[in-house]
Amino acid sequence: MLALAGLGVAATAVPRAAAAPDIPPASYDAMLLMCIDPRFVHPTNEYMLGRGLVNRYSQFALAGAAAGAVSQHWEAWHNTFWDNLAASIELHSINGVVVVNHRDCGAVQIAYGPDAISTPERETATHERILGTFREEALRRHPGIDVETWLMALDGSVEQIGPRSL
Repeated sequence: MLALAGLGVAATAVPRAAAAPDIPPASYDAMLLMCIDPRFVHPTNEYMLGRGLVNRYSQFALAGAAAGAVSQHWEAWHNTFWDNLAASIELHSINGVVVVNHRDCGAVQIAYGPDAISTPERETATHERILGTFREEALRRHPGIDVETWLMALDGSVEQIGPRSL
């Protein structure tokens, strides 16, 4: 116990500058909205890296990605996301939001029912509605912001849903 207490004292004696250098604030290109599904965290970040946006975006994760921001089922989360987007616009001077929904999404199934993703065609149509609603709400709240909406497959490939603006 005393050895652990000694470590605590030593840890608090480290000067702040040695622990982490001051990094000046920067402007970023976008906010990424992605799902919490662990299968898609790495592929989604790889997608952003492939676009040359590494260290150029803020990130927010919600179950269902755009569904978490617009579905009536997840209504209690809506203000949290939209407030975070507004904060990222103010703090990071972002000019866009990139949304990556994904196939086989359990949160979309919870919010819209199992039939919503029962076939690839229905699943695509469901995501088109979700992402279209998201785009409309983002533009209503932040006119002029760039909104990109994507649907990721289980293999990590993406297809654009709606216009690309970033």
